Amino acid sequence: MNHPIDRGTYHPAPPLADKRPLSRGMLALLLAPLAVIWFGSLGMRSLISPDEGRYASIALEMMRSGDWITPRLNGLLYFEKPPMQYWLSAMFLHLFGLNEFAARLWPALAGFLTVLAVGATASRLWGRETGIRTLAIAASMTWIFGNAHFLTLDAGLTLFLTLALCAVLIAENVPATPAVRRNWIWLAWAAMAGAVLSKGLVGILIPGATLVLTCLWRRDFGPWRRMHWWSGLLIFLVLAAPWFVLVSMRNPTFAQFFFIHEHFARYLTKVHQREGTWWYYLPLLLGGMLPWTSALPWLGPRRAGDAPPRGVAPADFLFVHSVFILLFFSASGSKLPSYILPMFPALALLIGLRLQQASPRVLRGHLLVPILVWSIALVASTQSARVASHSTPAEIFAQLGAGIRWGGAVFLAFAAFAWWALRRRGVTLAIVSLALGHLIGMTMVMAAHNAYGQLKSAAPIVSALEPVLRSGAPMFAVGIYDQTLPFYLRRDVVLVDYEDEFAMGQVLEPGRSLDSLDAFATRWEALPQAAAYMDFPSFSALRQRGLPMRVIFQDQRRVVVARQ
Repeated sequence: MNHPIDRGTYHPAPPLADKRPLSRGMLALLLAPLAVIWFGSLGMRSLISPDEGRYASIALEMMRSGDWITPRLNGLLYFEKPPMQYWLSAMFLHLFGLNEFAARLWPALAGFLTVLAVGATASRLWGRETGIRTLAIAASMTWIFGNAHFLTLDAGLTLFLTLALCAVLIAENVPATPAVRRNWIWLAWAAMAGAVLSKGLVGILIPGATLVLTCLWRRDFGPWRRMHWWSGLLIFLVLAAPWFVLVSMRNPTFAQFFFIHEHFARYLTKVHQREGTWWYYLPLLLGGMLPWTSALPWLGPRRAGDAPPRGVAPADFLFVHSVFILLFFSASGSKLPSYILPMFPALALLIGLRLQQASPRVLRGHLLVPILVWSIALVASTQSARVASHSTPAEIFAQLGAGIRWGGAVFLAFAAFAWWALRRRGVTLAIVSLALGHLIGMTMVMAAHNAYGQLKSAAPIVSALEPVLRSGAPMFAVGIYDQTLPFYLRRDVVLVDYEDEFAMGQVLEPGRSLDSLDAFATRWEALPQAAAYMDFPSFSALRQRGLPMRVIFQDQRRVVVARQ
């Protein structure tokens, strides 16, 4: 297949004539259903452990205590991450109530703003039609949409890194006065401060490495000299530094734990036990790009003969940004799937750029990849009972399979319309149709995922616990811990024989936990009323001791008991 891009000049040629370009009114009609799909599904699923429960519980604790400086998880000091996510989630919980919609609103809003920033940047650089296409591409990328609908830190980090990336691209490539260019660079510095407050030093490492490596590769340090270093660093420090100073003053152990243990040890060692092979992120990259995975071979750097009139070519900057993120996290001793999320907005911009000269015939060929993937998923979903187990029964997979079938059917219908539009040279209409089909299909699958998510959430057990805990009786987590427990119970639980990420907090505040089953048994027998959450091995061990326990809830993975 021939590459659709004209390589003769730096400035991309105008898009091929589209017989159905979108007007401003049609753009509004695109954004309206996008917003409904994007935000309408946030409260459809229970929060799941570990990440969603952890970050919702920290935000709830911050909202209720009024301490906006020192984060706490289940009442214990928690210094693993900066506070931006906690601040904004606490604010939304206060405004909209203690529910799943409010808990997930910040990552969803961050993802939505990321998509808008990508679309606006493409429009500034390459024209409104390309901007619309790029917005649709970014919105429908599986990894962008999916991570925006789970409560983690990476959607917020990605928003600020994308704003910094886009601000530098516009400053370097859109004709403007020196004052306007300076303002864009200042926005980039402010966005880097937001990224650092979202997830730490990686918030300045990624944009810094992108700038340095691109300048070295192109042998042009003009962009480096135009970064307004003195005023930019002042903006960055004014925004980012105060919290780090305050939390360090109140908690002398913070700096060592946060910067050494959570940055250098996490990256350079396997202390967090999240290892992965060198190709760990490659399947996630391919799947996360859907339904645009087939565009990946187009996204390489410019040819040697291309020379931008000033600054750095967008394709170079976007390519270096994406490759650095992939290689940096692939080399890490700690890997999680969402770590590479910040590269996907840059990939969406590259796809939007490369599609400017793609013919409808070429694009029809690229439709075959997502059609094939969804078709395989649809067929495979009919065999869901084959993967059932004692811990995940067949009815759970049956609900998930039904969601995949409905989602696949919707996507294939939209893909058929996109195919029809391409036969009439409606490139933009086809891209928007494919994007909406994938978004609706993913929403159906995620809604069906709630049946499985209930096995990893404390939501189902709240009604059983409410009569026991109404009088203020303590709640214990024995040997295991569900991160969603404090959020759904609206209270902390007492950890028993459990450390994990609480190790530092337990050392600093030893009286908040019990370190053994013996200590728990003594405490349990002395209480008139209490409840405990545990796995079945712990339940069997305690029952053999003769502890008075009445089962009030159990499923395939856990049991909840009461003493009354």
